[in-house]
Amino acid sequence: MADGLERLWTPHRMTYIAGEERPAEGYEKPTGCPFCRAPGLPPEESLVVARGTHVYAVLNLYPYNPGHLLVCPYRHVADYTDLDEPETAELAAFTQTAMRVIRKVSNAHGFNLGMNQGGVAGAGIAAHLHQHIVPRWGGDANFMPVIGRTKVLPQLLGDTRDLLGRAWPS
Repeated sequence: MADGLERLWTPHRMTYIAGEERPAEGYEKPTGCPFCRAPGLPPEESLVVARGTHVYAVLNLYPYNPGHLLVCPYRHVADYTDLDEPETAELAAFTQTAMRVIRKVSNAHGFNLGMNQGGVAGAGIAAHLHQHIVPRWGGDANFMPVIGRTKVLPQLLGDTRDLLGRAWPS
């Protein structure tokens, strides 16, 4: 029976939901970890925006909003307390820079920042620590995600990576 609603179909999300791209060996080992592999991929495949000495910034493959970045240590560690001082300092500095860059290129009104530590806390890839930086705008949480369980993203990931990468300070 028709309900008068229009549908936006996002079948690409089923790959993530069903875990179809999960490696056979899981994410626990660096060989199966997408955060360990990303820095070694060509730029057009990796979605890496900026690289530091100890951490790098990469676009989330399944973003909540355009510009949703992850700051990841190169080292395969799961827990925030496992970071050493240089990693902790650079992760914090990259988070600040990411916020500045996103504000500059997209005029974000605010941010959600966070780390999900462990699978029970919501981490999709719990074996490799990553800090979420999610830009927010007034009115961005409309009926689509609440009622339609769909997020409308107005920009392709490659375009977002190019925009943020050009604005990231050298």
